[in-house]
Amino acid sequence: MSATQNAPAQAKDDAADTRAVTQAHPIVRWLGSSGAWVLLLDIALIALFSIISPGNVFWSLQNLESMLLSGTVTLLLALGIAMLLGAGGIDLSVGANLVFSSVVAALTIQALAPNGVAFALIMGAIAAVLAGALFGTVNGIIIGVFDVNSLIATLGTTGLGLAAALLLTGGSDIGGMPAELQAGFGLNTLFGFIPLPFLVAIVAWVILWVVLRKTRFGSRTLAIGSLRLVASRAGVRVSWHILSLAVMTGVLAGISGFISLSNYGATSVSGHPNDALAAITAVVIGGTRLEGGRVSLAGTIWGTALSVILVGGLVIMGVPSFWQLGAVGFVLIVAVCLDRIQARRRPSL
Repeated sequence: MSATQNAPAQAKDDAADTRAVTQAHPIVRWLGSSGAWVLLLDIALIALFSIISPGNVFWSLQNLESMLLSGTVTLLLALGIAMLLGAGGIDLSVGANLVFSSVVAALTIQALAPNGVAFALIMGAIAAVLAGALFGTVNGIIIGVFDVNSLIATLGTTGLGLAAALLLTGGSDIGGMPAELQAGFGLNTLFGFIPLPFLVAIVAWVILWVVLRKTRFGSRTLAIGSLRLVASRAGVRVSWHILSLAVMTGVLAGISGFISLSNYGATSVSGHPNDALAAITAVVIGGTRLEGGRVSLAGTIWGTALSVILVGGLVIMGVPSFWQLGAVGFVLIVAVCLDRIQARRRPSL
């Protein structure tokens, strides 16, 4: 029998396989996702560290609050990177954007504090968001308008952002923020253990989930990541769409910058060298496809949790910081390798 004669039979078999997957039990389909296995790994690590940590301190409300607070910035940055990856781009400059935005916010608060603390804090938050948006706009113009590879473009703006932050601060951190910044927001909690900044990250997650799943903007994002040329020929303004995604990522980094400032009560120009690594790790582990076309925002939460749980557990166990960084890097490499394996198994279009 010829290959032409075999084609209908093969197509029928493929259709049957597709129907079998579609009609599978919801739990079976859920277990087939990357996010599901990451969530199960999160639960296993929580159980492990709770058992082996001295005095079972890992299993405490105080440690939960600490992990939620430390994961807030990572989650916000990861959300922006996930959306960009959905369109086939990436942003390595989110850490530099965070630092730059926090510096702009701190300088704004310092300048306006004599006019009233509440006014100064509100304007500081607005300044951080605008600074992040400006940073993202620069990235978007370079990537979307001039069609420069996003990896190279954001690697370059990383250096520019950090240089700008150092110039504005004279190379030293800005402290002396009003006590209300930490007491009223940065270290304030709901129910005694849920940090208010974490609620901001959850609201951002909900908004982006709706945008991705329920709007034309989200559909176009995935279309660009799947087949950019086809999306362009279908009428999608690819350059402007990528610019919008870059600005969105910048806004999230700006919010992260203000949250970081409110957590510590001071800027930390040299304190965020691995933020981009942590965020990208969370996104890739969570199941967002590196080539674009698929975004898992639920998986991004579980991937962020994995990074925070892993580092938090190692800190409690007294593991040196370089091993903590190595652990996160190792997890990222494993996640990328698994993504490559899955990509080879996907049928070519």
